[in-house]
Amino acid sequence: MGLMRLRRTAVALAVGVVTSGLVAAVPATAAPGTGPRPSACRPANHLAKITEAPHSAGHHHYRVTLTAPRGYAACTLAGSPVDVRFSHHGKDSGVRAGRYGKQGHKVVLKYGHPVHFDIQVPTKARQVRADEVGFTLRAPRGEIPGTSFADGKLKVARGTLIGPVRAG
Repeated sequence: MGLMRLRRTAVALAVGVVTSGLVAAVPATAAPGTGPRPSACRPANHLAKITEAPHSAGHHHYRVTLTAPRGYAACTLAGSPVDVRFSHHGKDSGVRAGRYGKQGHKVVLKYGHPVHFDIQVPTKARQVRADEVGFTLRAPRGEIPGTSFADGKLKVARGTLIGPVRAG
């Protein structure tokens, strides 16, 4: 009887070692109920920064660059952001922006692949300072809920226009 018990123990140990080796070789999956990774297009899930861009005839330009941190799902954006508001030290400037350019072009925002849009400001208009831009991003099928914010120094004026989101 002792030999039979020893054989069962040896078989049980062998099965345990093989099973644990298989478990280690299988990639981990999300635990039930955790769902997919959150989208980089949601306002809280990307970073946005305003920088000065090269000027054109009659206009100042600023670039708003969006970057996705590691761990967020890629997402598709299209067209110019809407509901764009400019503020300076938390006070709304009162300037509202229109948009320009083709609005159907799609771009993908994901880790390591930033996107940007242009803010075009007329040089001849009375300009006011701003240090923050609030905006709503658009996907191919409509607006993405929530307001995104970008920080950086800029001047805006009546007639300011927002270009469509582009790669880079």
